[in-house]
Amino acid sequence: MKARPMKTPVYLDYHATTPVDPRVIERMLPYFGERFGNPASRSHRFGWEAEKAVDLARRRVAALAGATPREIVFTSGATESNNLALKGVMEACRSRGNHLVTLATEHKAVLDPTRHLERQGFRVTVLAPEPDGLVSLDRLREALAPDTVLVSVMAANNEIGVLQPVAEIGALCRERGILFHSDAAQAFGKIPLDVERDSIDLLSITAHKLYGPKGIGALYVRRRNPRVPLAAQIDGGGHEAGMRSGTLNVPAIAGFGEACAIAAVEMAGEAARLAALRDHLRARLEADIEGVRVNGSLERRLPGNLNISFEGVEADALLMTLPDLALSTGSACSSATVEPSHVLRALGVGEERARGAVRFGLGRWTTAEEVDYAAGRIGAAARNLRALRPQ
Repeated sequence: MKARPMKTPVYLDYHATTPVDPRVIERMLPYFGERFGNPASRSHRFGWEAEKAVDLARRRVAALAGATPREIVFTSGATESNNLALKGVMEACRSRGNHLVTLATEHKAVLDPTRHLERQGFRVTVLAPEPDGLVSLDRLREALAPDTVLVSVMAANNEIGVLQPVAEIGALCRERGILFHSDAAQAFGKIPLDVERDSIDLLSITAHKLYGPKGIGALYVRRRNPRVPLAAQIDGGGHEAGMRSGTLNVPAIAGFGEACAIAAVEMAGEAARLAALRDHLRARLEADIEGVRVNGSLERRLPGNLNISFEGVEADALLMTLPDLALSTGSACSSATVEPSHVLRALGVGEERARGAVRFGLGRWTTAEEVDYAAGRIGAAARNLRALRPQ
C-alpha cells in the first residue's frame, strides 16, 4: 500500500473507525448505479447480479472467519450482531437455562444487552478481569453453572487492545456444552480468527473497523456441532434464513466482502508493520515523558493499539491542546460520557490514571513520520500541562 504524504490532523484513531480502502470503494460503486437490483428479486437480471454480489461477499467474510457461507448473517454492524447473538440465544434456549457469563471490560454493545436480559429475568454474571485485562480462566470456570447457556467474551478490547484467550475459552465452553459468543469487532481482519479452531459458536463482526463501509456487519452462527438456536430480533420477510429480515444493503455488503478479501492477503504483513510502529511510539513517549503507564497486557495486544496514561495529565485537557492529532480518550461509542473508562476501572486503575488515559489506534495508512510527529507534539503538550499544575 502506497504511503500518503503526511498532513494534519494526523489520524491515530483507527479503533473508532477506519477510512474506506479505495479498492473497497471501487468494488461498491457499481451497486449504487447500473447494478442497483434487489437480491430478493429472483426473476430478472438485476436481482441476479445483486444476489451474485452478496453471495461472493458472504463467501469472503466466511473465509476470513473460517466459517461456511451459510453461517454468515448480514446485519447493520457489530452492535446489532451482539444484540442478536445475546438476546437471540437466551430467548431460544430459555428452556435449557437462564444464565449468561460475560466480562466487565466488554463493549457497551454487549453489557447493555445483558442488562436488558437481566430485566427480562435472566441471570447474568459479570466477571472482573485480571489487572492486565485478561480473563481468568479459573474464575470463568468457577462461574459456570448447570443453567449456564452462554459465555460472551470479546476477542480484542476496543480500548486497551488486549487479546483474550478465545481458543481456551472456547474449549472450556465446549467441554461443558455451553455456547461461546465473541465480539470480534476490533479483532476481525487484524489478527487470525478461526471459529472451528477456537470453538466459537457466535462471532460478531463489522466492516468499518477493517477499511470497509459503516452500517454493515455480520454475525457468524454455527450450524453444526452444535447447531446454535437463535430467536430473530427483526421480523418481516424472512431474509437471512429468517434470522434478520430487511432488504440487503448490496453496495455495503460488496464492500465488506472486498475488505475481507484484502485483509486475508495483507493482514500478516500489516500486523507486523503496525506492531513495529506501536513499539516505536511507546519508546518515543517513554523517552520523552516521565510517568508514562501502559494500560493492559503488552504481550497479548492488537498490533496497532497503545493505551497510555500520562501521570499528572488529564487526557481531555491534553487532547484539547492537540487539534492537529486525532486521538481518543476511550471508546468512540461512549465518549460523550464524562465518567472514567469502565474498562480501565474494571482493571483496578485509579480514577486519576483512568482520566489520564489516551488511546492510540494505528492503521493501514499510519506512517513512521506521523508517529514521530505525534510523539513530539504529545511530549511537549504533556510537559506544558504539568508545568501549569499548582505545586
